[in-house]
Amino acid sequence: MSAKAITEATGKDILNRHLNLHGAGAATCRFATVNDETDWSKLSIDHPWLLTTPLVVKPDQLIKRRGKLGLIGVKKTFDQVKQWIGERLNKDQKIGNAVGKLRNFIIEPFIPHTEAEEMYVCIYSHRSADTILFYHQGGVDIGDVDAKAVKLEVPVDSALSLADVKTTLLKAVTDASTKERIAKFIYALYKTFADLYFTYLEINPLVVTADSLYILDLAAKLDSTADFICRPKWGEIDYPPPFGRDAYPEEAYIADLDAKSGASLKLTILNRNGRIWTMVAGGGASVIYSDTICDLGGASELANYGEYSGAPSEQQTYEYAKTILNLMTSSPKHPDGKVLITGGGIANFTNVAATFQGIITALREFQPKLVEHNVSIFVRRAGPNYQEGLRRMRDFGGTLGIPLHVFGPETHMTAICGMALGKRPIPQVASVEFSTANFLLPGGQQAQADLKAASSDGLSPALRSTTTQSIKLPPISADESDGVAATNNHQQGNSNGSNLNRKFFSNTTKAIVWGMQQRAVQSMLDFDFICRRDEPSVVAMVYPFTGDHKQKYYWGHKEILIPVYKKMSDAIHKHKEVDVMVNFASLRSAYDSTLEVLEFPQIRTVAIIAEGIPENMTRKLIIEANKKGVAIIGPATVGGVKPGCFKIGNTGGMLDNILHSKLYRPGSVAYVSRSGGMSNELNNIISKATDGVIEGIAIGGDRYPGSTFMDHILRYQADPETKLIVLLGEVGGTEEYDVCAALKDSRITKPLVAWCIGTCASMFTSEVQFGHAGSCANSDRETATSKNKALRDAGAYVPESFDTLGELIHHVYSELVKTGRIVPREEVPPPTVPMDYSWARELGLIRKPASFMTSICDERGQELMYAGMPISEVLNKDVGIGGVISLLWFQRCLPSYVCKFFEMCLMVTADHGPAVSGAHNTIVCARAGKDLVSSVVSGLLTIGDRFGGALDGSARQFSEAYDTNLHPMEFVNKMRKEGKLILGIGHRVKSINNPDVRVKIIKEFVMENFPQCPLLKYALEVEKITTNKKPNLILNVDGVIATAFVDMLRNSGSFTSEEAQEYINVGAINSLFVLGRSIGFIGHYMDQKRLKQGLYRHPWDDISYVIPEQYN
Repeated sequence: MSAKAITEATGKDILNRHLNLHGAGAATCRFATVNDETDWSKLSIDHPWLLTTPLVVKPDQLIKRRGKLGLIGVKKTFDQVKQWIGERLNKDQKIGNAVGKLRNFIIEPFIPHTEAEEMYVCIYSHRSADTILFYHQGGVDIGDVDAKAVKLEVPVDSALSLADVKTTLLKAVTDASTKERIAKFIYALYKTFADLYFTYLEINPLVVTADSLYILDLAAKLDSTADFICRPKWGEIDYPPPFGRDAYPEEAYIADLDAKSGASLKLTILNRNGRIWTMVAGGGASVIYSDTICDLGGASELANYGEYSGAPSEQQTYEYAKTILNLMTSSPKHPDGKVLITGGGIANFTNVAATFQGIITALREFQPKLVEHNVSIFVRRAGPNYQEGLRRMRDFGGTLGIPLHVFGPETHMTAICGMALGKRPIPQVASVEFSTANFLLPGGQQAQADLKAASSDGLSPALRSTTTQSIKLPPISADESDGVAATNNHQQGNSNGSNLNRKFFSNTTKAIVWGMQQRAVQSMLDFDFICRRDEPSVVAMVYPFTGDHKQKYYWGHKEILIPVYKKMSDAIHKHKEVDVMVNFASLRSAYDSTLEVLEFPQIRTVAIIAEGIPENMTRKLIIEANKKGVAIIGPATVGGVKPGCFKIGNTGGMLDNILHSKLYRPGSVAYVSRSGGMSNELNNIISKATDGVIEGIAIGGDRYPGSTFMDHILRYQADPETKLIVLLGEVGGTEEYDVCAALKDSRITKPLVAWCIGTCASMFTSEVQFGHAGSCANSDRETATSKNKALRDAGAYVPESFDTLGELIHHVYSELVKTGRIVPREEVPPPTVPMDYSWARELGLIRKPASFMTSICDERGQELMYAGMPISEVLNKDVGIGGVISLLWFQRCLPSYVCKFFEMCLMVTADHGPAVSGAHNTIVCARAGKDLVSSVVSGLLTIGDRFGGALDGSARQFSEAYDTNLHPMEFVNKMRKEGKLILGIGHRVKSINNPDVRVKIIKEFVMENFPQCPLLKYALEVEKITTNKKPNLILNVDGVIATAFVDMLRNSGSFTSEEAQEYINVGAINSLFVLGRSIGFIGHYMDQKRLKQGLYRHPWDDISYVIPEQYN
C-alpha cells in the first residue's frame, strides 16, 4: 500500500518541524503520548505544562469522529487525565463493527476559543490534482463537509498562489487580517503537503484566534513509497494498524522482509484463532481467494490475508511460510481442524518449484504440529516450472501425515477454496494438461481440442462451476457497426485524449528495453518466434551501468546479438523504427528514465514495470505523457500482450502457458485488469471459454495507473476485430463508474463481461489494505460490491462470483457465435522453440556429466554449507579457523585439540621476517606497483623444498623410515649415503644451544594433547644424532609440523590408514605453511604500501659480476 495512515502524534510532529518553514504562522503543537508502558512521573518532567494547564485527552488509534463517540476528555487536570486514561486503557471499545482495545492516547493543552474561531481544512490528492477543502465553520458538528466546503483544485505539477486561496477558498472570511493569516497558513500547509508526500491531511478544527492559529485535531496519510526520498524529513515512521486490529510482531517481521526484498511479501492477521489460513501468490489472486472464502461463508473463520509475489527466493518463501505456520499452530486447536490454502494464479516469472521448495522446507519443520492441529492443505498453482513444483509437493505430501491435495492450471483457480470448506468434492484424479515445460507434447493440441469437443457445451471442465443455477443473458443484438459508430464519442472520457485511439502493438512493433533483463528479453523473442514474426521485437537495450556492447540471445534455433547502449539517446537515434519502451528500471530510477524517453517523439507507448514509485512522481509522468501523446502502461504491472504480435517483458509467463493460452495467435476477446498475475489467469480462462485473447493489458496495481480501464476499453470498442470485452476491476477507486457511464450513453456497445474483486472487504470488521496500492475502499462507492451492482445495472454481464466468471464469458461468447458476430478462429499449430539447456536441466528432462565435482561446500540452498554443516552452525558453535579447516580440507569435524594445532601452526608460520625469499619477492613486487594478488602470488611461488615447502617431503621421509622400522641412526646413515638432505632438519640461525621457540611451543602442545605422537618422537631421536654432528641440524618448524601432522592423521581416530596416507601423498601437509605464510605476505604488502616505498633496485655492490674474458 502506498497511502498509509499515521497517528495524530506523528502528523503533528512532522508539521511542527516543517510547517512554519513555509511561513504558516501556526502555534507549535504541544502534545504528549501515553500507552501502557508510560512512566507518568517521567512524562510530567519531560512535559511540565501537563501540570500547569487544562488538558485535552483522546485515543490516538486512527479512530474517526472521536468527539461524537465520547472519546475526548476536555479541560481536565493531569490527575483527571490519568484517571480518564486508566478507565479506558486496554479496555474493549466497539466502533461500528470493529471491536478493539484502546492502547495509545495523546494529551494536549486545552486551547480556549469560541465556536466562531473553529474552521475546517482538508487536502487530498487524486489522479490529476490535489483538492483543498475549506469551510469557515469546523468542529464536531460540521456535518456533510463535502457538500458545505469550498473546493480549490491544484493541478499536478502546478503551483498554488495566495491569491487563489483568498479568492476561491476564503470568500466567507470577511476580516482582511484574518483572511491574510489563514491564506498564508493554507499556502504553507499545501507546500508541506506536497513537499513531504502527504496524500491526505485533515485539520478539524483549525482554531484561528487573535494571536495565533492552532491545529487541534488532525488526520493524515503519507505516501509510504516515498520513504527513500522523505526519510530524512519524516524520521522513522510507525504506521499503525486500523482500529480493531492489533499490530502483531509477525506482521512487522514480514513487512521488514518485504522492505529488504525486491519481491512483494504481505501479511495481515484478521483472526488469530481462525481455522482458515491462506498462503497465496499474487496481489490480485490473494484478494480473489479471500473473496471466495467469504462468499462460501468462511469470513468469520478467515485467519489472515497476505500474498507473496514478484519472484521471492526460496529462503524468502521459507521465512514467509514459516511465519504463517507458526501463527497457525500456536493458536488454540479447532474442533474441525484447520485448513491451509496455498493458492495462486499462473505466475509470469516466479519459479514455482523454487518457491514451493521453501514452503516444503517450512512444512517439514512444522510437521508434528500440523498433525497435532489436524491441518488439511490444498494447493493450486501454475507458472514457470510449475510441473516440478507440483511434483515435489505431491511427493512430499505422501510423507507429511496429513491430507495434502495438489492441483495445477487444469483446475479453476479458486476451486480449492470450495474443497477446503467442504462445499465442493475433492477430485481423486485431476485431469492433466498435455504439456511439459516449453512444449506441447505431440498430439497435445489435438487431444485438448478433442477433450473440449467431447464436452456437451464446449466448456472446459475447469471452468464449470458446481452450482447448477443457469446464468441469464439479455439478448445480444447483431451490431454490424462493430464499434465503429461509437468512435465519434471516444474522446469524451478518454484520459489521454486522442493518443489512445490507436492500436498499441502490431506484428512489426519494435521496442527498446531499459534494464539488463535478459530473461524477459529472451521471453519476448521466443514469443515473437512462435508468433511467426519476421524480425525480433526487441532491437536494443539501455543500461547506464555498463559500456556499449552487444548481448547474445536466441532467435528460434540460432543466436543473435542485440546492442546494449549506455545512453537512451544513442539507442533512439540508431533505431528510428522503435515506438515502444519497456522500462525495467527500479522504483528509484523509473521516474527519471521515463521522463528522459518522453523527450523522443518516436516513442508512443511506455510500459513501466516497477512497483513502489511515489504517487506524486507517477502523477507527473501521466501529465507529461498526456502532453506528448504517449500512452503509459503501469507502473506496478507485468505489462500486456497482443497475441500473434507483441508482448511486454514477462507477460504470459513461460512458453508452455503461452501455448496453452493460445497467445501465439489472435482470438476475439480483449481484456483489461489491474493485476499482472490475474491477467495471466484471464489468458487461461479466456482460452478455455472462447477462441482466445486478441489483446490483454494489466494497467497496474497503483492508485494512479498511467492509463485507465476506459482508455483501453474504448480502444477495444473501436477495434473491429475485438468482439467481446472483459474487465477485471477491484476494490478502491472509482474508474469502474466511468465504464458504467460509457455503457449507459452507448460509447460502449460491445458485450462487456465485468467483475470487481475485493467483495470480501465489506465482511471484515476493520479496514484491510490488499496487495495492490490502489485496492482499498475509502467510501461505500469504492467497494467491489457497489461497483459490481453498478456495472450490472449499467448493462455489463456480471457473474455472481469469480468462480463463475469463466462460465459467464463462455455463455456470452457462445451467444456471439450463435448470432454470427464471431466466427471461431481456426487452430494453427505454432512452431516449436528449443528449450533452453539450463531450464531443461532444472526440469530434469536431460542429463549431462558435470564439468566439476565438489564434496566440501554447497551454496545452493537456504544457507551456505561447509561439508554438510550450515554456516550458521559453524558460527554458533565457534569452531574457529581450525574448525573451518577441518571441514573444508578434511570434510569432517576434527577434535578441538586438532583444530587448536592447526591454528598454532598458522600462527607460527605466518611470517619469518622480510629476508626470506617469499617475503622478499612480495616486497619487491609491492614496490614495483603491483596489486595485492600479484605480489602475494610472487611470494607463494617461491615455496618449495628449499623454502617452506619441505613439510610434505619431511613427512614422507620420516614416515617411510619409521614405517620400515629403520633405527634413527640407520635413517641418518642411509640419507648420508644417498647424498640426500633430511628435510625438516637444519636451520641457518637456530641451533641446539639457541633453540627455535616456535618448535618448542608446538612440540610441547603435541606431546601434551595428542593421544600418540610416535613419528614426532622418532624425529626427535633423529635430531639427537644430527645435532651431535652439527649444532644447527635441529628439528625445524617444517619438521615438527610435518611429523605432528602425520601423527594427527594416524592417531586422532578420525581417519583410516588409507585416508591418512592419501593426504600425505597429495601434499596436504604443505597447505598449513601456504595458508599461514600468506598472512605474512599480505602483511608485507600492506607494510610497503603504508610506508610508500619506491621501486626496488638491487645495489651493485651486492652483486658479483663474473664476466667472460674477451678475446681479440
